[in-house]
Amino acid sequence: MTDLGPLNYFLGISVTGTVFGMFLSQKKYASEIIERADMVGCNSIRIPIDTSTKLNSSGPPVKDPTLYRSLAGALQYLTFTRPDISHAVQQICLFMHDPLEPHMAALRRIIRYVQGTLDLGLQLFSSSTSTLVAYSDAYWAGYPSTRRSTSGYYVFVGNNLLSWSSKRQHTPSRSSAEAEYRGVASAIAETCWIRNLLRELHCPLTSVTVVYCDNVSAVYMFGNPVQHQRTKHIEIDIHFVRDLVLKGHVRVLNVPSHFQFAYTFTKGLPSAFFDEFRSSLSVRAAPITTAGGC
Repeated sequence: MTDLGPLNYFLGISVTGTVFGMFLSQKKYASEIIERADMVGCNSIRIPIDTSTKLNSSGPPVKDPTLYRSLAGALQYLTFTRPDISHAVQQICLFMHDPLEPHMAALRRIIRYVQGTLDLGLQLFSSSTSTLVAYSDAYWAGYPSTRRSTSGYYVFVGNNLLSWSSKRQHTPSRSSAEAEYRGVASAIAETCWIRNLLRELHCPLTSVTVVYCDNVSAVYMFGNPVQHQRTKHIEIDIHFVRDLVLKGHVRVLNVPSHFQFAYTFTKGLPSAFFDEFRSSLSVRAAPITTAGGC
């Protein structure tokens, strides 16, 4: 191995040292996406998703499907430091096989949002790795054509956002509690992987993993060992999560909806809520540097 000195740039991600820790940015890469889309100088927009409409499989086909797939793939890589666009990008990636004009319009909306937020990036803090906290949410039957649900979660290690996901569930859920339960199971699986990784890095966690969910029925199901009609078709997730809860490795707690910041990964939000929730993900503007500073 070769010591190349302090980390400054890696795989298109700029790393800036600050008094708080590190600031990760893909500003140059985002600018290249805007140029590739021929949208330099376009009007910016405050939120990446149109909250009044839902994408479906109706409309004329796009003129250049290759360009659509190229831009969607590029935006996927941009989510490495921009979790605020994860759900919007996940939506357009569902139609890679047959993109239509409404899908291209949604993609261009994301690029307009990126154009107005080029300076945003992910702030990592110098903090201990003693706690592991996850927030999980699910948007029940949110897809008009298939009625599948969307799961979203994010995981904090100490004060740092380490992992996040926005994903369509594989099968339809018969109730909102079931959709939430599947979402929490996915979040807990991710926290198990992170705990094992930290153990291999000789930084084992001793505290219990806390997972927050805003569905009271789902939270009740985690502690109730009785199988019944409503839960028998998600039996694998039931046993997986309950086993960890009974061993004391995981605690699932209820969180009020106005503190459920995982909404960012499951649905479009009005601009006021979106700005507040975005800041909870440590997505912020680049730090101002002064002469002689970092």
